[in-house]
Amino acid sequence: MKVSEIRRGQVFLVALNPTRGHEIQKTRPCVIVSPDDLNAHMQTYIVAPLTTGSHSYPFRIACRFQGRAGHIVLDQIRTVDRRRLVKRLGRLSSQALEKSLSVLREMFEP
Repeated sequence: MKVSEIRRGQVFLVALNPTRGHEIQKTRPCVIVSPDDLNAHMQTYIVAPLTTGSHSYPFRIACRFQGRAGHIVLDQIRTVDRRRLVKRLGRLSSQALEKSLSVLREMFEP
């Protein structure tokens, strides 16, 4: 997979282990949230895990992906090396992506 093919909003199966403490674990779907300008030049990507077993919190965005309800876990974003991307699963809806980016801006505003 070419670096230029990895875009914001795409969902990949990502190998997140090893983890520590309360970090989200396993190999699971994650959405790419890093900007395409960054994605085109780096070998790392900022991702947010998707989960079906989460509670609603202000930084967890409800969504549907591949027919399953779940959440985008924005309080667990992390940077991963491209070798952790196992396979492309699809694309998040534009509404869920926009809501996620809005919440991320809110999280990091001074």
